[in-house]
Amino acid sequence: MTEPQPHIIIKDLTMAYGDFVLMRDLTFTVYRGDIFIIMGGSGCGKSTMMTTMIGLKRPAAGKVFYGEVDFWGSEPHVREQVIRRAGVMYQSGALWSSMTLSENVALPLETYTKLSKAEIREVVELKLALVGLAGFGNFYPSEISGGMQKRAGIARAMALDPEILFFDEPSAGLDPVSARRLDDMILELRDSLGTTMVVVTHELASIFAIANNSVFLDVAKRTMTATGDPKQLLAESRDPALHLFLTRGEPLPH
Repeated sequence: MTEPQPHIIIKDLTMAYGDFVLMRDLTFTVYRGDIFIIMGGSGCGKSTMMTTMIGLKRPAAGKVFYGEVDFWGSEPHVREQVIRRAGVMYQSGALWSSMTLSENVALPLETYTKLSKAEIREVVELKLALVGLAGFGNFYPSEISGGMQKRAGIARAMALDPEILFFDEPSAGLDPVSARRLDDMILELRDSLGTTMVVVTHELASIFAIANNSVFLDVAKRTMTATGDPKQLLAESRDPALHLFLTRGEPLPH
């Protein structure tokens, strides 16, 4: 087997709002092709971690590396080039309500590429088909279900063929069946496209269904206490807070 290649390296990172330290001493690696989960209880800083990784919030200390590039130590134009290779699906889907699904997916292509209208139309149809929305291009977000809106958000995040996809609570607000379908789709996309996925979630079913790597942010200790495959962490960790999170309340066996 080939050695996994680091895609994103977080080193000695501290996240803070003014004098309030949210998390400190975070060090972990996201490898190419990972479905990497940022997990932890409410208020632990999961979404802040994602905003730090995608260039929206500067860390108080520490480094974020994309390959060899020191992301926050680089000039703004370098950061923009790096993050252009990533796509983001926000919690709400964040679709423009006044635009059809096709128009939503086309927007990044119109903004950042020189493709012709016909070429953009072709790419949009492909992306919608990849997420199971072939034939829905002329629908508006209000005309489709919550699960379909999430998938349309993923299609737009994939418009520019990113190396990395970031998801902020992708299953939030979905019923269990729709959430499971979304999990299956994330796995299919990773397997077919080889895209690295970074997912912020506290949904246990999703964590165990899709993740092969993770970091656990402990809200009480204000630092990470574990990194690795969640199934392996559950089997091997003796950390009470992590065990409680991964079992939803069962105490550690003696």
